[in-house]
Amino acid sequence: MPSPSSRMLSLLSLLQVRRDWPGALIAERLGVSERTVRRDVDRLRELGYRVRAVKGPDGGYRLEPGGALPPLLFDDEQAVALAVALRVAAASGADVGEDALRALATVRQVLPTRLRLRVDAVSVTTVGAPGPAVDPDVLLVLAVAARDHEVLRASYPDRDGELQRRRVEPHHVVARAGRWYLLAWDLDRADWRTFRVDRLVPHPPTGPRFVPREVPGGDVAAFVAGRFRGSTSGSDWPCRGSAVMALPAAEVAAYAGDGVVESLGPDRCRLDLGSWSWTGLAASLARFGADLSEVEPAELRAAFADLGRRCVAASAP
Repeated sequence: MPSPSSRMLSLLSLLQVRRDWPGALIAERLGVSERTVRRDVDRLRELGYRVRAVKGPDGGYRLEPGGALPPLLFDDEQAVALAVALRVAAASGADVGEDALRALATVRQVLPTRLRLRVDAVSVTTVGAPGPAVDPDVLLVLAVAARDHEVLRASYPDRDGELQRRRVEPHHVVARAGRWYLLAWDLDRADWRTFRVDRLVPHPPTGPRFVPREVPGGDVAAFVAGRFRGSTSGSDWPCRGSAVMALPAAEVAAYAGDGVVESLGPDRCRLDLGSWSWTGLAASLARFGADLSEVEPAELRAAFADLGRRCVAASAP
């Protein structure tokens, strides 16, 4: 017969799988008597778990949410997954790094050696400058509103830094390149928008409820990545532009980084991307060595003219 601790872990796992469990079925799953099940349920209650007896022909048990956090029991794979998640959370950019590391230290301390070695093998390194800290309470408000499909009211700065009221249908909270974003349908603008969470100020309560819209393409990760094409740091490039190239889209896409390439025929495409300056953007487009047309905006056309003069000067002996 399994040890009491092992049985309690198995019992707790069962109670988390479905709402109600008949006592006889639990006993059958655990290979013990119903009397043993009752004793193990009493032990869980002593530890702080709210296990309610369910009335009915078969009787049974139900695990209910508690008012306080009881001791938690994990199997080996759950413990390793938890430790790895805490390590990732500490490097995520959310303002939970210190708390995540303290929790990781607590979990690691009680892990058996064989599991501790597995956890220690995972090293998480943040590449590039870390993003701005995000209030975990704000993340929680956004995540819950997205989960419950409730309209969110919030303030968000416009291009001039002035806070504007927004009403959105939140769909997903996304971490990308060290920053956190909210993908939402803007009710006032009737379009999808991606908001930086560190700039968003939610105004609870949320509601009313809404029916979720389908994200274009059905792939959240691909859609969000597409919103940021043309730069490696989201929508923060100060200069964005496009041009039509006399090259096949497949040939341009292979060297366009994360620029957006639109096919216009077998030998023409449009490339949209961003850069730190208009001259830099012009140079990025010119490097393909193809004829360009329909260059937008006017600032980019002026940069091409300036770049052309510099190239002519550089070619002089």
